Amino acid sequence: MNQPARSEGYAHAPATIRLGDLEVQRLGYGAMRLPGKDVWGDPDDPERARAVLRRAVDLGINFIDTAWFYGPLVANRLIFEALHPYPRDLVIATKLGNKRLPDKRWVPAARPEELRHGAEEDLRTLHLERLDVVHLRFSPGSEVPLMESLDALLAMQAEGKIRHLALSCVDARQLEAVLARTPIVAVQNMFGVAGTGGMLAKFANAEVEAPEAVLDLCSARGIAYLPFFPLAAGNVSEQKPALAAIADRHGASPSQIALAWLLARSPVILPIPGTSSLAHLEENWEARRIALSPEEVAAIGA
Repeated sequence: MNQPARSEGYAHAPATIRLGDLEVQRLGYGAMRLPGKDVWGDPDDPERARAVLRRAVDLGINFIDTAWFYGPLVANRLIFEALHPYPRDLVIATKLGNKRLPDKRWVPAARPEELRHGAEEDLRTLHLERLDVVHLRFSPGSEVPLMESLDALLAMQAEGKIRHLALSCVDARQLEAVLARTPIVAVQNMFGVAGTGGMLAKFANAEVEAPEAVLDLCSARGIAYLPFFPLAAGNVSEQKPALAAIADRHGASPSQIALAWLLARSPVILPIPGTSSLAHLEENWEARRIALSPEEVAAIGA
């Protein structure tokens, strides 16, 4: 079972969390913002994207979340160009279960052969012999049963291509069913101060109606919980106006308060905010130092 570890530098302990036999800082980086507009093609300034990745590692971030279909393949290529040979403590997590069509649509890709293709693309473009953490993303539009997809990943794990398994966009019932079959080290679901409604809901499993239930189960089982879109795609202050007053009291930005709230919400939460801006990257990293009172945590979550 994953057990949170050290607390240096974090207002809300712990500072690190274990993913199986791996230990990472409890504030990571999501690579979805690295490609161009609509997560498609190269960014306008590839060197700036590489500089963001290098700075993330310099700051102490040692967990990067990516996927072969970001770009497609662009995020992985930028990670390789910026960071290879990788630091020994860097953990790169990927995800399988989706793909992009030429019209930029996101569609399920959960058949065993599609999952294997995605894993091979991750291995090839990241120049890795084994993937540290692989999230199996469940899509409500998929015709492939979750357990059939899981079996495909278990086969690749047995071959040595995958170190640890994880899940994404699952509800508590699905999580329990998978745990009855195999250990997992993380769940990546949509979660944050702004909730899961609005335009962002299209990226989440529509059947995940109670994210707190999944978080509670992860807390009980010591499983890392990775909230994606933790900053509501950049408009968190619009969706949660209460953040502004709390941010003023702390001399911080609403986005920093949103991240601090996640760190305070549960010791198993591992936020992975993404950005293509050096300034925003450093701002996000400093959020770990903000100490929210129990009253502020409650007010934000109300």
